[in-house]
Amino acid sequence: MMAILLGLTAALAWGIHDLCVRQVSQGTGIFASIVAVLIFGTLLVTPMSLWAWDAPRGPNALPLGLASGVLFGLAAIAHYKAFSIGPVRLVAPIIGAYPALSVGWAVYTGTPVSALQLLAVGIIIAGVGYVARAGDNEAARTHPGPAILWSILAGTGFAATFAVGQAATAEGGELALLAPTRIAALIVVLAIAAMGRVPILPGWTQIRILAAMGALDALALGAVISAGGVSNPELASVLAATFGLITVVLAALFLREPMMRRHWTAVALVFAAIAYLAT
Repeated sequence: MMAILLGLTAALAWGIHDLCVRQVSQGTGIFASIVAVLIFGTLLVTPMSLWAWDAPRGPNALPLGLASGVLFGLAAIAHYKAFSIGPVRLVAPIIGAYPALSVGWAVYTGTPVSALQLLAVGIIIAGVGYVARAGDNEAARTHPGPAILWSILAGTGFAATFAVGQAATAEGGELALLAPTRIAALIVVLAIAAMGRVPILPGWTQIRILAAMGALDALALGAVISAGGVSNPELASVLAATFGLITVVLAALFLREPMMRRHWTAVALVFAAIAYLAT
């Protein structure tokens, strides 16, 4: 199924991307990192958008695409902030739990939801809570409260981004909307940085890794949003959420972040529940 392939592509790209976020945002600054990543991603997708600009699409495609970009810009700020102050094993599962919001919205709007789906949501919430409480001495010293808050904001923002973005691409013009979406996100980030008088120029020593992150981010976001044009687009959003599992494993392997067996168990349960929501 194309939605599953798109979701897994996004998960792999974002998993590698987020491994870099923690290091780059600490050395370069959150806003400088986001601006650079969005600029490089925009440069990458603009030729594709221009080539496909005349493709047929509905009247709401562009407004929804721009709205999706605004939401993505806000979510990106929260995302980078969370990874810059919190351990990966705490931040990644919380952000990756955003598909649970889709189930909550379905219940609210009257869409039938099975007891097993509700159980999966409960496992996600319990698993996230356990990971937050079961941290080692490092987690206690770093006061995880702010990281948890920023992670929740990021996850909520991503859920809204994908819902609106997929509604846009459902009207056609998937490739054409790639550049407007990222430009809208860039404008939002620049505006907030200007209001806070935050520096936005990255160090030249980080340019190569920021360019790679821009390409990975553009690939991931484009994959999830373009799923709006295929059947079962929600599967792409859910499977993309497993990026956190990839990030946690890479962090344990390459950043030597401590992971005890109970942490691995809780993280595995969280992502198993997320995977079930895709069925």
